Amino acid sequence: MSRVSLSRLPGDRVLVVDDGAERVIAGSELAAFVDAREAGSPRWVWDDTARWYPPLLAAGVRVERCHDLRLAHHLLRRAPAVGAGLLEGEQSALWDRLGPSTPSDPALFAVDDATACLRADLEDARQQAAVVASGEASRLGLLLAAESAGALVAAEMTDAGVPWRADVHERLLTDLLGPRPPRGARPRGLEELAAQVRAAFDAPGLNPDSRPELLAALRRAGLEVTDTRASSLRALPHPGIAPLLRYKQLAQLFSTNGWAWVDQWVSDGRFRPSYQPAGSSTGRWSSNGGGALSFPAQVRAAAIADDGWVLVVADVAQLEPRVLAGMSGDRALARSARGTDLYQGMVEDGAVASRNEAKLGLLGAMYGATSGESGRMVAGLTRRYPDAFGLLEAAARAGERGQVVRTLLGRGSPRPGDAGDAGDPGRDPGESPADPDRQARVRRAYGRFTRNFVVQGTGAEWALCWIADLRNRLWRLGGSGPLTSHPHLVLFLHDEVVVHAPAALAEAVATEARAAAATASALLFRDLPVDFPLSVSTVRSYAEAGKSGVGVVPET
Repeated sequence: MSRVSLSRLPGDRVLVVDDGAERVIAGSELAAFVDAREAGSPRWVWDDTARWYPPLLAAGVRVERCHDLRLAHHLLRRAPAVGAGLLEGEQSALWDRLGPSTPSDPALFAVDDATACLRADLEDARQQAAVVASGEASRLGLLLAAESAGALVAAEMTDAGVPWRADVHERLLTDLLGPRPPRGARPRGLEELAAQVRAAFDAPGLNPDSRPELLAALRRAGLEVTDTRASSLRALPHPGIAPLLRYKQLAQLFSTNGWAWVDQWVSDGRFRPSYQPAGSSTGRWSSNGGGALSFPAQVRAAAIADDGWVLVVADVAQLEPRVLAGMSGDRALARSARGTDLYQGMVEDGAVASRNEAKLGLLGAMYGATSGESGRMVAGLTRRYPDAFGLLEAAARAGERGQVVRTLLGRGSPRPGDAGDAGDPGRDPGESPADPDRQARVRRAYGRFTRNFVVQGTGAEWALCWIADLRNRLWRLGGSGPLTSHPHLVLFLHDEVVVHAPAALAEAVATEARAAAATASALLFRDLPVDFPLSVSTVRSYAEAGKSGVGVVPET
């Protein structure tokens, strides 16, 4: 397979290196060049898919495969199998600095930054050499290909957008909050709830959005509380708690997905969020804008397929426990994973007495529960599934020693103290960073992180392989035409995809989603087949997903 690298040059020009041959073209010629060269199925090599691909999509050009050098560089920098010096060379410090683009970034050739004109071909050569020298070329090659395919999916989903009815969204807001308020004011529904909260706590001037004021009002009412999280408030015996919880829920909706959100993110009948592939150190995605990975159930009814089209929603049941079975090679757990409900499979295998016990024990093991009922279940299940639970325990102990752990395909965890998901338990006032008790807490916290990292990260790899294969399968459905004339991905939520498809192709899309899941399983777990059953719903509105689907399974 040929590799064609593209590098920006000053003056709205592009350096093209095609199998070693160099040429320079004008930026205005890029879309036509890519469109013509795509017939040869090359792998496009560029610094950041989020900068190169959107203009191509806007010109009606879809590419089949690419290599995203930014994502690959940061992944390889942290991969335990890759020698640290192999990525050193010309411009390597600038590649270290290259961050993800954001919705506010300027156009492709107007990036005024030292990283604007990086030589893609030079970095590509270094990365290929580093992968070959790693001794894990097959696994890392698969991971880099999946990561880059995910970047293509992210750009295509932003370009296509989620079908979204702004009028329905605004009607939902009005039903919940009252009419749209003037800028800077609360909606009528929130003001009414705020008045109920003030009356209940005998606090006429209380601002329920102020944490200090709210804590003071709760304490004056005789409630011992240290925070205002909903989970903490629910346990408090006071008649003002119910309106307060309702206020907090609707205030969150107003601030994150209210009228301002519609104004900013919905246009021409589409919600177009900005995704950040590998936004988490585990490889999971995050969102640069729009909150696509967390928009609330209250407004999902506004996601409505076009006339003659449907939304095909597919999610995998209990992704991470199944991944644990596959990556650990635990045949007993893999046997329990056959079928739609892994937890029930554990019951039928005689490992536990109830589904709830299976869930408590397995999730407790993945998230580091050591006490209570969950901790008790972990001890018993460790004897039943020694390979799976042993892998988790080994990852935790490695983390507590300050060591890096890795996913199945080779993504490395951040080191203790690095910014990212590992976090820090925080310091008590007056506590020294070198305090032994604090250091022990930090080690335990990092051990809990690494325990989950190996599974969550490998789950992200499975999901990337799934959507990479599904993307191409969908393209082959529906004949010729632009991307949005085919069934196409419009949403990806870690273990769930939403496809916008012509109604006549809904069944074919469901079939391809299941086939892509089987492909992902075979790619990652060749020696131990693991079932990844999908729950599939074909609906007009996203709010209906799971209510009329085929093979719906209990929640994870």
